[in-house]
Amino acid sequence: MSAKKYDNDYKVQSVKLALEVGQTKAAKELGISKNTLCGWVRAARVGSLDMGENVILKGKELSASEKNAQMAARIKVLEKENRELMERNDFLEEAAAFFAASRQKYAKRNG
Repeated sequence: MSAKKYDNDYKVQSVKLALEVGQTKAAKELGISKNTLCGWVRAARVGSLDMGENVILKGKELSASEKNAQMAARIKVLEKENRELMERNDFLEEAAAFFAASRQKYAKRNG
């Protein structure tokens, strides 16, 4: 038996419903298992489920392992962003060098 795949938007809406009406009732209304929904709520709490901006999850205090998972997810996002910014910076440095060299050639020919 293969596991059913749900898109992120469905998970986000399911978590929001679970926070409003409770996990058991939400799971029943959505026709999914409570364990699946609990996993999504936990993922949202630790930050591994992208809930979008300005979403605050209410509930009990995070455990140490959940805090670690949240920090690890945040580090992963920041490392990816840092890598992308470094690539852009390298590209801009190469472009600047290219245009500087072109400008020098133009100045020598016309100067």
